[in-house]
Amino acid sequence: MFTRIVRSLVAVAAAATLLVFAWPQAFGLQNTWVIAHAVSLRGLAVVGAGFLVLLFLLLSRFRPWRRTMTVFIVLTLLFGVANVGILASRGLGEEAAAQATPASDSVTVLSWNTLGDAPGAAAIAKLALEQNASVITLPETTQEAGIAVAEAMRSGGRPMWVHTLAFDEISKARSTTLLISPDLGDYTVTNEAGSGPPGNTNVLPTVVATPVNGVGPTIVAVHAVAPIEFEMSNWRSDLDWLADQCQNDNIIMAGDFNATIDHMSGRGSEDGAVLGNCHDAALSSGSAAIGTWTTKIPALLGSPIDHVLTSSNWTVTNMHVITSLDSAGSDHRPIVATFTSQ
Repeated sequence: MFTRIVRSLVAVAAAATLLVFAWPQAFGLQNTWVIAHAVSLRGLAVVGAGFLVLLFLLLSRFRPWRRTMTVFIVLTLLFGVANVGILASRGLGEEAAAQATPASDSVTVLSWNTLGDAPGAAAIAKLALEQNASVITLPETTQEAGIAVAEAMRSGGRPMWVHTLAFDEISKARSTTLLISPDLGDYTVTNEAGSGPPGNTNVLPTVVATPVNGVGPTIVAVHAVAPIEFEMSNWRSDLDWLADQCQNDNIIMAGDFNATIDHMSGRGSEDGAVLGNCHDAALSSGSAAIGTWTTKIPALLGSPIDHVLTSSNWTVTNMHVITSLDSAGSDHRPIVATFTSQ
């Protein structure tokens, strides 16, 4: 009798734990330590569930454990199937090809966390030219590298203006660079260079550029801090601040959010929005399950923490995670999205 009670309690505890890790936003736990990390790697969770099922099958051969292992097998299978379903619903995407010349009313946005200029200006410019990018957000990229990219793109027939914010000159990770095509007009950086709200994200810089003539989208090059143990408060604050920046009617926001759409849950202020009034291009185009970090593991097992978001006046025509540059030096994959104005 006592064994049966213990077995039931263990089963209930296991079921509750797996439910929390499968859908933490149901309990408001998506931004908490450990759970935030686990939910960001749903692909790996599916693989882990598969290994656990095999282990439980082996253990079920021992008669005293058979009933308990059977329960664990069922629960783990349900957990794996739930994650597969969530990933499939968000979309498995396609590899990006070179873009055709964009329509006059479209904007192509390229974003790549370069891990401190690691791929080099030539590689970044080559990709930007192939994709006909008119906006390029480059977290962890110095002004020097940004200027070199712009010079290479000018030689390729596509000049760009360069805007950089740096919190210091010690670490390249504390610089974010934004390139904007002159075709979009003149822009100026309107947020503060110092760290922290109300003018910026807390630890790593985000660039907010607004059109000088008031016509055109506000463009935000994002770099939120990673949710490591001692930065959880800053990470949550960064996401809240970014949601506040995404409240106007014409905005393009792209970069390294260090957050999946699970973490953004509860921060959308209109139907379909994931952050403020902004919608996720990958989710809209069926690419939101593809991992952008880390390049050390297959994209389907990685974490989709790089995003392009826009206000609802933009319609996404395509969005891709680029997996062909995994050996370029960065631990992030580039992403590219094209939008047309409504």
